[in-house]
Amino acid sequence: METEASAAIPQGRERRRLADYLQQEHVLGYLLLVPAFLWLAGLVAYPFGMAISYCLSSIVVGREQDARFIGLDNFVSLLRNELFIQTVKNSFTFTISAVTLKAVFGLLLALLLNKDLKFKRVIRGCVLLPWVMPVALSALGWKWMYDSLYSVITWTLNRFVLLVGMPPLEINWLGQAKLAMASVIVVNTWIGLPFFAITLLAGLQGIPEELYEAAEVDGATPWHKFFHVTLPMLRPVLAIVILFSTIFTFADFNTVYILTQGGPMNYTHLFATLANMLAFQTLDLGRGAAVSLFMFPLLMLLVFFILRLARREY
Repeated sequence: METEASAAIPQGRERRRLADYLQQEHVLGYLLLVPAFLWLAGLVAYPFGMAISYCLSSIVVGREQDARFIGLDNFVSLLRNELFIQTVKNSFTFTISAVTLKAVFGLLLALLLNKDLKFKRVIRGCVLLPWVMPVALSALGWKWMYDSLYSVITWTLNRFVLLVGMPPLEINWLGQAKLAMASVIVVNTWIGLPFFAITLLAGLQGIPEELYEAAEVDGATPWHKFFHVTLPMLRPVLAIVILFSTIFTFADFNTVYILTQGGPMNYTHLFATLANMLAFQTLDLGRGAAVSLFMFPLLMLLVFFILRLARREY
């Protein structure tokens, strides 16, 4: 009995020592980070590593055993491909246009929602609907509105056209190159606009009212208040929102795939839709992965410059 008791004393001391060690702040912090680290490793790092291995090989679906290391040949072949060059142009046109529209109209909507309106809580909830709805459901609704035969948009325009005595319009929104690109930009803007509006609204409500009162005492007009008080105070928030929106827009897949699948004549292909076509329709996993990774350094540069700008503003 004495032997067992004497052996249990060191074990109890070791447990208490281990418990005290785990309760230290830096150790506990690392332990709490382990689940997030495993989550990121499983859902981000591992797929990213697979994409790198694929883009450096000649892997094809169904013939994985014949895959061999080819270095940067997939990237070189893409740079010589007219479809890929067109996709790069499409992606930049789509991203710049959509983010600009979301930033401008999101700021205007945030300024409007910041006013003392009746039923403002209900209005704010309704504004969030396009963003919280599934993207696929929203895109399907817009596809019906863009239908070449039953388009509600064309029908509404024709009601006004007939009033002025002009012949009815026949518009194929998703069948003409420029109209198709404009149409998918409108849908992406409609889906992402609430994110800008609500985030900027939070930024507006964080601006001290004393700044506006001081500006008013100095004789500032509403335009002066906007450009010299509101916009400078919102600039850090606006930079972060633009950063996230640019990343999401640049990598958009659902909107274009559901509306046009990259057509007509590949004029709406983006990086994500082209990568999907190469990897899962032509079964060329190597070039599909190369297309996906081609935008990674571009996004890294964008993240670096926007975060640097935001840090400078703070």
